[in-house]
Amino acid sequence: MAGIVVVKDVMTKTVKVVKPDTLVKTVVATMNKFDIGSIVVVKGDRPVGIITERDILRRIVEPCLAPETLRAREVMTSPIITISSTASIDEASRIMARKRIKRLLVMENEKLVGIITFTDIVTQVPKMLRILEELVRPQHRSY
Repeated sequence: MAGIVVVKDVMTKTVKVVKPDTLVKTVVATMNKFDIGSIVVVKGDRPVGIITERDILRRIVEPCLAPETLRAREVMTSPIITISSTASIDEASRIMARKRIKRLLVMENEKLVGIITFTDIVTQVPKMLRILEELVRPQHRSY
């Protein structure tokens, strides 16, 4: 029987980070360069916030603020919500639904090791359904 799918099997391992003092204009340029929807704000090695496309729209674009005058710490969402790399994607899904968020930072021994998104989980579902389909498919035995 198939095992439980855990966060580390689905997460993105390369996480782009910026410092709290980074200009938001630089944050946006980095997000565009790497075609990513969020970036993690770290102080030392510790994640202290996250900036998403939605944060940019709500906190900069809508109020018509200049991104070259703001720092990452001024627009980031904090505190962050994290999950263990060994947690199940079912648990990750429940946390996302309960907290109404689309991204979780993945931690191992208090160290940032990845990020798991709603999209990561949704793209995993067809694979999980194929596995379950194998379990319920009638077995043809030759006697």
